[in-house]
Amino acid sequence: MNLFRLILAALGAFAAYFALGGLIFGLFPSLKEEFLKYPRVYRSEEGQMSHMPAGMAGMFLAILLLAILYASLYQGSSGMLSSMVKGACFGALVGLFTVGSHVMQQYVNLNIGLKLTLISAVAYFVEWTVAGIAIGLTYRPLMPH
Repeated sequence: MNLFRLILAALGAFAAYFALGGLIFGLFPSLKEEFLKYPRVYRSEEGQMSHMPAGMAGMFLAILLLAILYASLYQGSSGMLSSMVKGACFGALVGLFTVGSHVMQQYVNLNIGLKLTLISAVAYFVEWTVAGIAIGLTYRPLMPH
């Protein structure tokens, strides 16, 4: 495993994950309204922002661990498209794991509706798939000169 490539892959996936999340909420403001229906369950926007540094640190650590996992499974690639596909498959598996282990547990444990659960499932699945693509594209070896 190459430490520099691991950190680069984690940074790329971290940026992709948060950029896509921001884009999704920017393009679909009704998503925010869905969360606002549950003020006793979710923090206010101000409360979320005050806790954001800890959340981002935790997310970076999680993504770095996923990059390490990807690297330990990495068997080489024949090019950019192959790296993208392998990363997408890896990210989709992580997305499905997240839906089953996180989203569905929130639906069971929190007093939220099915609509919010389904929105979260789709959003997390897409975000993790894109993060996997970023890991796959970044972790692949550089082309020789």
